Amino acid sequence: MKYLFFGPDAQIAGRYCTEVHGERIPSTALQVSEDLFLKTAVENDGVWRLVDGEVVKEPFAEVVPDYAQLVAVERYRREATGVSVDGLQIETTRDSQALIASTGLSAVLDPEYRCNFKTVTGFVEIGSAQIITIAKAVRAHVQACFDRELTLLRAIEAGEYHDDMLTQGWPDSLPPDPAELQ
Repeated sequence: MKYLFFGPDAQIAGRYCTEVHGERIPSTALQVSEDLFLKTAVENDGVWRLVDGEVVKEPFAEVVPDYAQLVAVERYRREATGVSVDGLQIETTRDSQALIASTGLSAVLDPEYRCNFKTVTGFVEIGSAQIITIAKAVRAHVQACFDRELTLLRAIEAGEYHDDMLTQGWPDSLPPDPAELQ
């Protein structure tokens, strides 16, 4: 004889047969036909439950993606892809943005300010005008990423969003590092 045991959520929590389990079958287990016992084992396209004393298969709940979260993650990823400014490859990670902003402030306060600035490919010595150009480019890149996120969020709210929009419309970024292509 075949038995199904149901947990507090009314889902199958155990499967028993007298040939294997003998007298160790829970007293609250429900005796079922061989056919139903096999169906509950092989038909995995739903959730088997006990409803009003009857074993029924309910469809899985539809999982709706958190589109706003997906867009935010993509924006964050795109934000950190870097920019090219006057032939210099500049990082745009959150840490880099903060360092560039502080360097930009120094350049605004002191037009004669110069520093050794680390780019993706190494150090270069730059002056105030170049620092300000870099800071503006980084800020424009980051703002363009946030603007794209907002556009996508509005499309989600309007019910006009579709999956391929997630990879389109972002600002250009650095070319791939040749070392990563090998």
